[in-house]
Parts: sequence; C-alpha cells; structure tokens
Amino acid sequence: MRIHSKRFSQVIKKNGIKVEDLAASIVTPGKGINNQAKAEAAIRNWMRGSDHPRATAEHIKKLAAALGVAPASIAKFTALYRFERGSNRKTKLLTDLIRGKDLVTAENLLTFNIKKAAVDVKKALKAATDDAQRFDADTLNLIVEEASADEGPMMKRFHQKDRGRAHRILKRMTHITVSLVEKN
Repeated sequence: MRIHSKRFSQVIKKNGIKVEDLAASIVTPGKGINNQAKAEAAIRNWMRGSDHPRATAEHIKKLAAALGVAPASIAKFTALYRFERGSNRKTKLLTDLIRGKDLVTAENLLTFNIKKAAVDVKKALKAATDDAQRFDADTLNLIVEEASADEGPMMKRFHQKDRGRAHRILKRMTHITVSLVEKN
C-alpha cells in the first residue's frame, strides 16, 4: 500500500486542510516520524510523488481519518513479485496487456493466456487485490493503474562447445510490479 500522490493532493486541496494540521496526526513519539518537522517534510514528499520516507499502512489510515475519507481513496495497492525466472521482454507483453484494465478483465486475460509469465503476473495481481481487500476497497471498482516488468539479475552459465570453447548462457530474471487503484 502506497500513497497515490495526485489523489492525496486533490483531497487536501478540496478539504482545505493545512500540511501542519495533517502532520500532527502522524507524529508518533519514539519511532519513524517522531517530530512535527519530519512529518511535514514527509507529507510534502508524498504530495509531490516521492515515497520517502515510506508511508506505512498506519500512516495512511491516520491521514485518511484526518482528511475524513476512506484509506482506499488516497492509496494505491502495490504488489511486487521479485526474481521471476524469465526475460523482462516477454513479461512486458503481459504487463502492457493488463495496464488500464479493470480487475476482472485483467484476471481473465491472464487466466486464458498461454504464456508462462502469465502465472507470475497473475500472482502479483492477486497479491495487490488481497492488499486492497484488507483495506476495504471495492474490488469491483479496481483498475490496474501501473504494471511493469523490470530487469532483474542474471545468472551466468557456460555451455561447452567444440575445440575447448565455451559459450555464455544468460538466465534472466524479472521484477514484476502491479498497482491497483479505485475508480473515482
């Protein structure tokens, strides 16, 4: 779960709440954001799209309560499937296929796709869906906002060839990211 910067900024402007007032709601003595100045800086970062410091689910719940909205309206539900065994070039075809689709359509497209990477992309989609359900988001109104397949590490292996030569084999890995948001 991460803060959706555009929606977060829109809700703040719409409600007319100052950053200083919001910062008071997330200050927790002793851990993480422990003073007013750090909290204000964190909120400004989240409004601009930077996720530093990382917003926890607890922070998002407190901010949503202070703004008087549901946590699902200012959050995006993100899942990361790391070290998928396969090329990111092949996986990108599937992430491009589901980007912008609603949840039911995306699941159907991945279920009936014959590509090997469809299973792992579907796992990431399922993890993001479970995260959304944990925070009472309406699963019928979820859309895939962000889906990407980034290059991971490579395992390097060698294959024997004639006359004492060796050819390199690169076994590629991919990091799959899927983010869901509620429709407005």
